[in-house]
Order: sequence, then C-alpha cells, then structure tokens
Amino acid sequence: MGDTSFIHLTDLHVGDPNVADAHLFSDTSAALTEVLSMVSTMDQAPKFIIASGDLTNRGDAESYRHLKQIMSATALPVIYALGNHDTRAGFYTGMLERQTDLDAPYDHHQVIDGVHIVVLDTSTPGQIGGTIEPAQFDWLAQVLDTHAELPKLIVDHHPPALGDAPDWAHWRTIDFDQSRQLAELLKGRNILAILSGHIHHDRLSIWHGVPVIVGMGQHAATDILQTDVLRMVSGVSFGIGTVRRSGLTMALVPLPSDRAELNRYPLQMLRDRQEAARTAAR
Repeated sequence: MGDTSFIHLTDLHVGDPNVADAHLFSDTSAALTEVLSMVSTMDQAPKFIIASGDLTNRGDAESYRHLKQIMSATALPVIYALGNHDTRAGFYTGMLERQTDLDAPYDHHQVIDGVHIVVLDTSTPGQIGGTIEPAQFDWLAQVLDTHAELPKLIVDHHPPALGDAPDWAHWRTIDFDQSRQLAELLKGRNILAILSGHIHHDRLSIWHGVPVIVGMGQHAATDILQTDVLRMVSGVSFGIGTVRRSGLTMALVPLPSDRAELNRYPLQMLRDRQEAARTAAR
C-alpha cells in the first residue's frame, strides 16, 4: 500500500443564502469555497474528502442543495457524516434526492485507495449531544469485521467522552456509557483514528489507544482559554491526513484570523437545553 492523503473538513454550517440566519456568525459558504480552492492547489492531490457533520446550520433541504453546489467545485469523492445541526430528512432530500426512510441514521462505509472509511451517525434529533443506538452498534460490529485487513477511519460528528466519569458538559460528546461501549467494540481493531468535529477547536486525544482528531471547522472557533463561558471567535481550519504503512499523520491548516469575538453562550444554558431534550425523548 502506498501513501494515501485525504482532507478532513467539519462543521461547515452552510446556509441557504436566500434566508437570513441570526445563528450563522460567519460567511461559511465563502470559507468553504476558499478551503476547496486551497485543496485544489496541493502538489499531491488527496484521494478523498471527509466532512464530519454539521454540514448545514439549519438542516433544511435548500441549504444542502447550496452545499452540494459549492462541493461541485471538487471532483474528489466526499464522505459526509451528520451532526446536531443537520437533519436526516433535509440531508436525504436536499443532498441525496432520496425520498424514503428519511428518519434512518446515515450510517455507511466504503473503501477508497486501501482505506476503510466507516461513518457513524451520532446525531440525535432535537439534542445537542451525540448518541449511538443499539442497532447502530450491531451494524458497526458487522462492518468492522469486513475488510479486516484494511486500516480504518471512523467518522462521527461527536467525539467520544474522554474521562473516567460523565462530563458536566456532556452535550459536547457521545453519551458516556455509549462511549465506553464504543471503546470496547473498537479494541483490537485496525483503527487509524476517529475523525470528529462539534466542539469547534482543533484537538488531538489518544483515547484507549485510538487517536481522536477533532477539527475546528469552517464556521467559528471556540476560545478554549475561557472555560466559564462558550466564547466563539473567528477561525477556520482544515486537516490533511496521510495514511502510510506506519500509521496516520494529520497536518492542521489554519487560515489567518483576527480571533474577533462572534458570540457568547452561557454553558448552563446549553446544559439545560440538552437536559430538556433528553427528558422529552424518554
């Protein structure tokens, strides 16, 4: 197997340009267009693009159609995952022109250039945090047994919970118990990395021996220097991955930014919103 390079995008948050959106804090269409233009100038063209969720900001079909138009600038295969800002029905109808099973999780997998890419839909309708349903664990177990000889990239929007106990800000991750179940399922597999987004800052963790690579994305950046409030500042980055026989390298490419403040969210508000959604879902 030779070297295989790919692009990691996340949190595109593209919106329908004909609809005003007070919760869209930057020109995400322009940012994505610029990133794709940069990718097109690479000396060694990547083999594929991964877009790990929050593809649109509102989840409406027209926003996905606009995203599809922007992405037509590249001839590379694009592997999409869904995030909490996405809706399954909007994605299926606007991006895939699909009219059946509109509530089904968008779980899928494929092999490109010797890399097995497995996409898990951790979006949970109405909630900020991520979940994995029992049927999805069954599907994942079966899929991981296919192409066992190939290195695998797991793609999901929400990163797994990292600590030994549930985080106060559990809306940032996959459900804690389900994260532990995922770790057990991945143990001993040929996993190169998990690629995620959601938290809007570049981060690398080694989680039960598996690299978890989170991208900042193309909408806004979290100011991680402030922990008492969710402060969003201007910022865009994308990742360039290279798969070698020895493993995976990720290079992060930040675009110039003045880090101007775009918005602030009280953390308690986000937790209350997630708790209310979880209670309503029971």
